[in-house]
Amino acid sequence: MVIKNAIICDKDGHREGNFTIEDRTDKVIDAEGAYLLPAMVDLNVRLQDGVLNSKNIKMISEEAKKGGVGHIVLNADSSPKIDSESVFEFAQNGLRDIKGAKIDLMINSLKEDGSLSNIAILLKRGAIAAYVSTIAKNDVVIKIAQYIQMYGGTLFCKAEDNSLKKSGVMLDGDVNARLGLAGIPDLSEVLHVSRMIEIARHFKIKILFKSIASPRSISLITQAKREGVLVSCEVSLHHLIHSDEACANFNTRAKLDPPLSSESDVLLLQASLKNGEIDILTTLHQPSSPVQKEVAFFDAEYGCESISDALPLFYTKLVKSGLISMQNLVELISLNPAKTINKKNSYVLFNPNKTYKIKNANSLYDGEEIYGEVISL
Repeated sequence: MVIKNAIICDKDGHREGNFTIEDRTDKVIDAEGAYLLPAMVDLNVRLQDGVLNSKNIKMISEEAKKGGVGHIVLNADSSPKIDSESVFEFAQNGLRDIKGAKIDLMINSLKEDGSLSNIAILLKRGAIAAYVSTIAKNDVVIKIAQYIQMYGGTLFCKAEDNSLKKSGVMLDGDVNARLGLAGIPDLSEVLHVSRMIEIARHFKIKILFKSIASPRSISLITQAKREGVLVSCEVSLHHLIHSDEACANFNTRAKLDPPLSSESDVLLLQASLKNGEIDILTTLHQPSSPVQKEVAFFDAEYGCESISDALPLFYTKLVKSGLISMQNLVELISLNPAKTINKKNSYVLFNPNKTYKIKNANSLYDGEEIYGEVISL
């Protein structure tokens, strides 16, 4: 396939010209000045209501493709959790004949009873990465680190403290106090980022910190990278754009995990983005049925929907607004995550001059006009 008259933005830079995609067809497409981009790769995606079945897998694949996402990695904390050979095989069967974005699976390193899953076998059978929450005790995390040391790859890590989270449902600060909701201190994340950096340093393994929300965590990770520790961080679009003020009026669409940061911390996160201290961006897509969200804030499920509008949202909020360049965006949403899971990017055409209004009651951006039209190849 030949793409003519495109604005090409990829690992080789930003330029105008023609581009050949090796797909064994002689099709010619006139891009008419649209961007030709490596498709997004999102490493932090959940299924509808967290339920692992073939219907939800097919649906998320199609929604992702619509939003310019070519490859996704499903979180392992589904129901059932992907922590055994039988569940992993069940999930793999659901990946057959999907027609949208490609899907890979991460595995939960711990079973429900706190024992280790069979990490070695599941990695050999095709799991893209092992996942661990720092709720796990030190001796268990060290065993997981030893597996990663032996088999390679990147350990996906959610930094959180069970004893500090308790019954909290949003960030501990002025807004939660005003709303009368239990808060979660950002120390819940920061303490365990520090702990896992030292584990990465000791075992010389790669760790990707999932959905970081605290600027202090990013500072610790940045310093560790300067010291040669193989750590990186992922941040969601929502945490770069929205503060905990979005939870006002008990807006359950703004109930996220990790919780949205304070307004001052959002500015610091944006500064980290501009300074190149953030490695990967995610939609943090976590869709829930109305019965799970149209309830009291305390009882509502975490998460919001965003993947079907992913590329236009990222472009509008980060590039069109002037926060970062298109080249920077491509690195953060396409090239870096693809490199993390050792996959090649597919391509999409993206017309930044088209606009449309988001009509999704489960989106934080419902009713907003955004820029961009995704044209699948």
